[in-house]
Amino acid sequence: MLRLQVLSGHLAPGSGQQRPRGLGLGLGLAGGPEQEVVLVHGVRTAIGKAKRGSFKDTTPDELLSAVMLAVLRDIKLDPHHLGDICVGNVLQPGAGALMARVAQFMSGIPESVPVYCVNRQCSSGLQAFINIAGGIRNGSYDIGLACGVESMSRRTAGDPDSLGDISNRMMDNKKARDCLIPMGITSENVAERFGISREKQDAFAVASQQKAAKAQRTGVFDAEIAPVKTTVLDEAGNERTITVTQDDGIRAGTTLAGLSKLRPAFKENGTTTAGNSSQVSDGAAAVLVARHSKAIELGLPILGMLRSYAVVGVPPDVMGIGPAYAIPAALEKAGLTINDIDVFEINEAFASQALYCVEKLGIPMEKVNPNGGAIALGHPLGCTGTRQIVTLLNELKRRGRRAYGVVSMCIGTGMGAAAVFEYLAN
Repeated sequence: MLRLQVLSGHLAPGSGQQRPRGLGLGLGLAGGPEQEVVLVHGVRTAIGKAKRGSFKDTTPDELLSAVMLAVLRDIKLDPHHLGDICVGNVLQPGAGALMARVAQFMSGIPESVPVYCVNRQCSSGLQAFINIAGGIRNGSYDIGLACGVESMSRRTAGDPDSLGDISNRMMDNKKARDCLIPMGITSENVAERFGISREKQDAFAVASQQKAAKAQRTGVFDAEIAPVKTTVLDEAGNERTITVTQDDGIRAGTTLAGLSKLRPAFKENGTTTAGNSSQVSDGAAAVLVARHSKAIELGLPILGMLRSYAVVGVPPDVMGIGPAYAIPAALEKAGLTINDIDVFEINEAFASQALYCVEKLGIPMEKVNPNGGAIALGHPLGCTGTRQIVTLLNELKRRGRRAYGVVSMCIGTGMGAAAVFEYLAN
């Protein structure tokens, strides 16, 4: 009851900063810095438009295998060193358990290395990373591979079969019933409840597209994208081999005038459109994670360190507000404040919810998604969290000095997750 009272109070417009409790970890580890969890290397595929883009005919095991291979190849690591692999996935049966094992073998990773999958919806890629970090912290192994993958060309969110087997009694419980609200309607709820105008949402979307276009044009993404050779079929069924090196969804010519002409996508007289929402997409990402002492022993590079993680629950009907409560929880565990963070990678599921979170926390807009977000790049559900980690750490590295960054996202059915990372300049 106390938890419900807290949530009801702080979700009212103009309310204070009191946060719901959630799970998390702070990483001040006993035993010194040699026991810290570090990121060694990470890559991603380019992100393709679902059903009509570069990966529309590519299966998720192929996407996942491409990034697994690339990570190990880039740092010349013998895969026998891997203690475990965790893959974030949302839409494949069983969260992709069979698909992930197939991808592992296609990558030349031996059968002695275990693999499993995790589905925490839009935070699945981040959760995969946290699960591997947890295994390192508890001493199960010293090195692991965290991945995320989604083919939204092959599987569609919201299919009736994806709901699984649920009791009819859920309709008697409002919170349970609210878990069925379409994501687009939750965006409209956030916009209406917290006064996020259509004009502000469209302006945020234009900025995302412009930042991503500049990053693509200047080669910012080159260091994080692993080229993928694949095949596509044209309308006549003819097969063509291509190598994909750039994101499909970036629209450099996006303007406010153009976005203002788009009709609401989910609700009559609503404010959420195809132009100020994330794109449905295909893609994969992978991050090699290690204990600091093992990375030093093997002569591996260190891209960054995990400092904290938190996941919280919020009302399902406004699930997009999750980062506004997960980010403060993660920062508290790390002993940091909003002002200490150099870059916030906040998933742009919808402009409405991303804007609410940024404004609620008072984050300077110049610190938010400096290379664009999911509105421009796309949101392959299981991949996004891992992709954000790769993008964040590469951005911090480009800055060439010690810096902190946050990865965060909202989660369907009403949750938010956030992790704090540190880049240590050499």
